[in-house]
This record gives sequence, C-alpha cells and structure tokens, in this order.
Amino acid sequence: MFITTTNQDNSNFNTTFNNSIPDAPPSPPVSSLCTPTPAYFPSEQVKCTFQHLSSRQQEQLLTDIIDQCDHTQLAYLHNLIAPRLKVDFLKRLPMEIALAILSHIDKPFTLAQIARVSRHWNKLLKDDSIWKRLCAKYAYDIPYLHAVAQPASSPLPVLPASYRALFRRKFKTNADWQRGGQIRYVDHGLDGLVTSLQCDDKYIVVGCDNHRIEVFDTATGRKVRTLLGHEGGVWALEFKGGDDPLDPDRILVSAGCDRDVRVWNLETGELLHVLAGHAQTVRCLKMKDKRTLVTGSRDYTLRIWDIEQGKLLHVLVGHQQSIRCLDICDNILVSGSYDTTARIWDLNTGTLLHVLSGHQSQIYSIVTDGEKVATGSYATHIRVWSVKTGECLAVLHGHTSLVGQLELVSSPHTERGQPTTWRTTMVSGGADGCIRVWDWDSFECLQRISAHDNSITCIQTDHRWMVSGGNDGRVKLWNPHNGRLIRTLTTPAKLVWKLQFNESKAILVMQRPIDENSASDQGDKTVLEIHDFDP
Repeated sequence: MFITTTNQDNSNFNTTFNNSIPDAPPSPPVSSLCTPTPAYFPSEQVKCTFQHLSSRQQEQLLTDIIDQCDHTQLAYLHNLIAPRLKVDFLKRLPMEIALAILSHIDKPFTLAQIARVSRHWNKLLKDDSIWKRLCAKYAYDIPYLHAVAQPASSPLPVLPASYRALFRRKFKTNADWQRGGQIRYVDHGLDGLVTSLQCDDKYIVVGCDNHRIEVFDTATGRKVRTLLGHEGGVWALEFKGGDDPLDPDRILVSAGCDRDVRVWNLETGELLHVLAGHAQTVRCLKMKDKRTLVTGSRDYTLRIWDIEQGKLLHVLVGHQQSIRCLDICDNILVSGSYDTTARIWDLNTGTLLHVLSGHQSQIYSIVTDGEKVATGSYATHIRVWSVKTGECLAVLHGHTSLVGQLELVSSPHTERGQPTTWRTTMVSGGADGCIRVWDWDSFECLQRISAHDNSITCIQTDHRWMVSGGNDGRVKLWNPHNGRLIRTLTTPAKLVWKLQFNESKAILVMQRPIDENSASDQGDKTVLEIHDFDP
C-alpha cells in the first residue's frame, strides 16, 4: 500500500513521536555513522503513542520501520503475521450453518482432508448427520443401526454404533470389491453337478445332482451339515429368514427329480414337511415368504403350498408343456413354459389372469415387478408385457442366442439440485455370451457388453456391481452403470456353475482340474470359493 502524506503531516508526526520518548543517557562517542542501540527502550510508551496515532500515521510508521528491516527480520514478521490473517470461517458460524455447508460435500477423500485442517473441523465431521446423509446418498443399507441391542447369540451381523463408522466400513468394503479381498477355497465336501446355490451372511446352501444338499458356514467355509432325504437330483432350492431378530430361523425348501418338495429348518437341519403331489421333476420354485411357496414341474402344473402347515393350497393347470421358470411379486405370480406361452396368475386365489402368447419357441426366463412382465426365449428375443392387460408392450432384439438370464435392478439416480430417485433397469444374459442392460420404462438398450467367449451360465446384479460367470470358466465384475469391466474375480476355471453375492461376499461354485499344474488330465473337482470383502 502506498500512503501519500503532506509535509505538514510528517512534521506533526515526527514531533509527536520524538517528544514521546524521554531523553536517554548520553552515549559515548562512536566512529560509526549509525546510532548504537540504547541500553533502555521504552516499549510501553511507544505502543501507547502508536495507539493514539491516526490510521494514516500508523501506516506511515509501519512502512518506515519495514523499510529498515533486513531479510531475516522480514521473514520473522511474515511468520508472525500470516497465522493472524487466517480466518476459520466455520468456527465463526453457528454449528447448524457450518454443518449445512459441510453437508454439500459428498466426496469421502475431501471430507478426510477437511478433518485434518483443525481440531474444530475434525469435531464438526464427527457429527452423525453428515454421515447419515452420505449413507443415504451412497444407498448403504442400514436396517439395524438403531435397533435394540442384540444378544451375543444373535445371527445378525454386528453393526457399528454410528453412521460415521458404518459409512467408513461400507466404503472400505466397496473399495475391496474393486481391488480384491480375502479368498477361502473349499475343495472338499462337494461332489457331482451343482444345480442350485443360495447364501447369506451365515449359511451357504448348495444343491447337487447327487441327491444331497450341502450347508456351509459363510464366514469360515466349514461344512455345517448335509441334508439327506431326496431320492433324485436336487434341481431347485431357496431359503428365507434370518433377517428378523424376533424370528431368526431360516426355512429352506428344496425339490428335484424325485418329485417331492421338502421343507427344512436350516438352523437345525430338521425335516419339517414332505410335500407330495407333482407327477414329474420339479424344475423351479419360488418362496413369497416363510409361509407361501410356488413350485413348477415338468408335469405341466404349478402348485401353491402353505409350507408352515405343510398343505397344498392350489393346483394351477393350463400350460401344455414343462414349466421352466416362474417369479412372484406381491400377489402376482408369473410362469414361463416350453409351450411358448407365459401366464399371469393371482397368487392368493390361483386364478388365471392372462395368457401371454407371442413367442415362437420355449421360454427360459421370466421376471416381473407386479406391473410388467419380461420373458426370454430360445428364439433370442425378449418380450415385455402388461400385467394389467396382458398385452405385449415391446419386443427387445439384440441377443443372437437363447436368453436364459433376466433380472430387474433398482439403482439410485441423482441429478444436480434434485433429490435422489430410484430407476429400474433389466439385465439380460444369453447363450451368445453377451449381457444387455435395458431401461425398464423406455425399453431402450443402455449397455451392450460382450462378456464371455461362451454362454453365460449365471449372472447377478445390484445397484453397485454386476457379476457374470460363463462356460468359458471366467467370473467377471462389471460396473452396471457404464458396462465397464472392473476386474476378473478369480483365476479361470473349466466351468462356472453358480454364483451369488451379497454386500460383502461373493460365492462362486466352479469346476476345476484336480491338479491345475499338471499337464496330464487327472479329472475335475468341484470347488467353492468364498470371496470376503469385509474389512
């Protein structure tokens, strides 16, 4: 800053300043032109005088003093002045406003840097409201965070006590998905062809064509028990339960070539009911809840069961060939058959609502959200139907071979300045090795992925990941939003039979050579791999 002063101002200033300093004792004569440092310096009087000067006079005095300083003194002044010029604007604001400002930051790495600025900023970032909002933005599930404390014997996972700790754990879990986690290999206890798989945080249940159901501990890979009783290959199974602290028991249902449906207590291995009635192999089944079950058979019928009471409720007839697939949403049941038709039923009454005709070949996959139904066929295309009217809404082309996999996925969608909404997409996998992602409302193809060199045997998708396995022996992890390959989950196998994942684990069942390092063919073995991404 440049200060312009008049000669009169300088004269008054010099007179005032000089008169404020008392006379010092006379100094001995010196030969230097500079005045020596006085033995006594009246600092208090100088400060008092400085305070009584006008702003212009103070600035002039400071300018004159700085002009007399060398580099070392100027550096000292800089170090002294710079910290005093910094203003902690968050500290000066009311806490509610400071937290509102921080709530607009959604990058975890940025928040981590902010926490290191000062103790006050670090304290602000410990407020749970910031992390609760981030958990919602990142669509992190928090079902039991504020539930009543669980006993030590509870099967539910132990969750952190704050949203901050929860977000940190889940964010690290997602990072481990992308770079790889711990892998446990289970190469004993499984024999024959694996036909079905389901897992949760406690159990892995595998159905085999050797009449057996194998149950493993998800955390350790240790075999818990083998369920015996089926007299033919097990082709379908499903269990529900374990997610309610007031009702922790899991109920498992299984069916297959022996035509019987068996109901088990998965916690104890107890056989609860044997449901007889089908005349041929039960090819597919679906549980609505722990009470209602639907089975589809090669005898052309579907049956609705009360598995709590162990009794038959309805027999649904109408299909002219084997029933290959079915799905349930609320009170709507849909089924697909080798007779080229799909049917929509009322689950409560067993009433036929619509017959969906239009495919020219067998239907291999079906899915519904209660408003629309999608069917995939051997003839390479997908048809979408209205549940309400039964009319065909769209025919989706793109696959060049059988469409054996269909899934509906809800994902969070955010636009600048708008609240987060959820958008539904449909994922299809075919024997052509390709994956396609479709908009469920407009039926536009959003992603076209050449995923495998052979047919896709299994696929699962949620709003974060898409995992696919194929007859080429590879398991791949994809970003479902842009279709990019993230990484290959494991070393190539001979064949991938089944896969399933949840938030922190991926379970793969594959066929591998007995000795992968040997040049000679010594046969194959079934291997279960547990990929754990929980930090």
